[in-house]
Amino acid sequence: MSDTREPMPANGPYGAYDRNHSGAGAHRTALILHTIGDVAAGFLGLWILLYLLEANQGNVFVDFVHGVADWLAWWSQDIFTMESEGVRVFLNYGLPAALYLLIGHGIAARVRRV
Repeated sequence: MSDTREPMPANGPYGAYDRNHSGAGAHRTALILHTIGDVAAGFLGLWILLYLLEANQGNVFVDFVHGVADWLAWWSQDIFTMESEGVRVFLNYGLPAALYLLIGHGIAARVRRV
């Protein structure tokens, strides 16, 4: 029996990757921007999780994640000044995490359309 079906088209968010395609550079740039936004939001989310689970603040890994999160969220420190420390950390680090995701994905989508 012969198979007469045509191959399925690529449905990924970045389309089929073809080095000869003129938009390959734009797709690669979009992927980089998308990934940077995801990594930044990931560090902020990890710090929120470590803080809320009361991770050992003296641990080297926890200190590293806290330092990166502070560096990424320097502009949003003390926007919210709640009585509850957990809610304050969640909001002051969650806001930049959400913005990094939105901005990273938004710019990547815009670059992909170019």
